[in-house]
Amino acid sequence: MENFNLANFGTEGMFALVVFYGIRLLAALVILFIGWKLVGLAGRRTGLAMEKRGVDPSLRSFGTTFISVLLKVLLLISVLGMLGVQMTSFVAIVGAAGLAIGLALSGTLQNFAGGVLILLFKPFKVGDFIDAQGHMGSVREIQIFNTILKTPDNKTIIIPNGGLATGSMTNFSTEPQRRVDWNFGIAYGDSADVARQVFSELISEDSRILKIPEPFIALSELGDSSVKFVVRAWVNASDYWPVFFDMNEKVYKTFAGKGLNIPFPQMDVHLHQVDGQPVSVDSGKLGSLPVQ
Repeated sequence: MENFNLANFGTEGMFALVVFYGIRLLAALVILFIGWKLVGLAGRRTGLAMEKRGVDPSLRSFGTTFISVLLKVLLLISVLGMLGVQMTSFVAIVGAAGLAIGLALSGTLQNFAGGVLILLFKPFKVGDFIDAQGHMGSVREIQIFNTILKTPDNKTIIIPNGGLATGSMTNFSTEPQRRVDWNFGIAYGDSADVARQVFSELISEDSRILKIPEPFIALSELGDSSVKFVVRAWVNASDYWPVFFDMNEKVYKTFAGKGLNIPFPQMDVHLHQVDGQPVSVDSGKLGSLPVQ
């Protein structure tokens, strides 16, 4: 076979060759430009269609991104085919490159698979408040590779989907009601019956605390220096923290008028004389705090 040599072409042949491949290149660029615009339009239309059908927001974000990436890859393959690139060889090269990239980006592929699992099994959705991977916050967006949380103090946390799909997680928004737990202590010598009555009255006065299930009050432990009570009540999930903080304040303010004391640590210092020389000896003691 005769070797390809530009010298074998005359001026007219060179001009025809440049025109031929120039037209191909120009057509490929035009199709690439138009196709890229159409892919963007298709992604937006897909998102709007899914929104009209009431598809979950997390699935809309994932689906539109995935479709957009897939269409762009197909567009690039089509443009390369127009330029005369042999697709059989190209697919083989892409396959080999894909294998190498897959091995190098195994963590990224794991995050992609995790995103798919999250959208299929829905352990959480956009708007839920979760505790996962050492972070707590409201789910703002579920992307292909990551999930974005917004913390109560307005920080943005980005968590890879791989860990979210395979690790443990607490979803605080799944159930409409939550149980609030308190642990209160009174001093030895104080009346346990009075303490129980105080807790019952404070619970009954708070309309946010549900009657069913019934609140639970029990003397849970005779500690080293205090008598400990456990108090449990059920509230709507949105009222959890307001009720928790309000009850702490009410107990503190009410104990004084009921003759109840809150134990607190204190140190007594005793001075002794040995052979006429003063020697200090410290002994620890836990007293009770009279609430003013």
